[in-house]
Amino acid sequence: MSRLEQRFADLKAEGRAALVTFVTAGDPGYDASLAILKGLPAAGADVIELGMPFTDPMADGVAIQLATLRALDAGQTLAKTLKMVREFRVDNTTTPIVLMGYYNPIHRFGVEAFVAEAKQAGVDGLIIVDLPPEHDAELATPAQAAGIDFIRLTTPTTDDARLPRVLERSSGFVYYVSVAGVTGAGSATTEAVSSAIERLRRHTSLPISVGFGIRTPEQAAAIARLADGVVVGSALVDKIANAPSEDQAVGDVLELCSALAQGVRKVRVS
Repeated sequence: MSRLEQRFADLKAEGRAALVTFVTAGDPGYDASLAILKGLPAAGADVIELGMPFTDPMADGVAIQLATLRALDAGQTLAKTLKMVREFRVDNTTTPIVLMGYYNPIHRFGVEAFVAEAKQAGVDGLIIVDLPPEHDAELATPAQAAGIDFIRLTTPTTDDARLPRVLERSSGFVYYVSVAGVTGAGSATTEAVSSAIERLRRHTSLPISVGFGIRTPEQAAAIARLADGVVVGSALVDKIANAPSEDQAVGDVLELCSALAQGVRKVRVS
């Protein structure tokens, strides 16, 4: 079992959903970002998505765009992001880490070198928002051959004709984007999410995690009743943006993570 498979299997046995947290690597600076990364599991994160900063984050809303700019201004690179994962793995060998971002930095780094270094660093999965299934040979195939899961995004506009192609070689979990639009834009009703998850389960046996627009413990709990995972990103990133210092940013992110985890963990599902 991969770390992702093991984590979702363990949580299913516990009867609860996963809290999946997103932060941007290097935001607000390397040291503070690493402190956040290392602190998230103890604060209740079950899976961590780590954003790879890129100059043209077209699928992201303002909050994560600004996080990317802060990270790039602080000198974050893809090599430093992989270094961050290696440093995280010194003390934590169980929490899955998924790198999320765009193909351009990986292409420039070199796919073969990136896959090898990501595997060695302890990366468990990839979410690459601008690589559709038609381009599996670019990255998905070599990544999965190395034992790195390739996680697909599905949306309210992914119809039944397209869905099997999107899910065909997905692994780890399925990320359901609950609203059409960029990150941080609005939120879907629980009725709409419930209907979407029912449809996805007819096409895949993979765990389904739901993201976009989840900001509070109450919203996280509502989604935890429906899905295998609850993804929170922009709300955590906003804590960094609004903090008066890097130390405060670390504390504020971990405090919100803890509150979100309490919301998710109070929900028990069969």
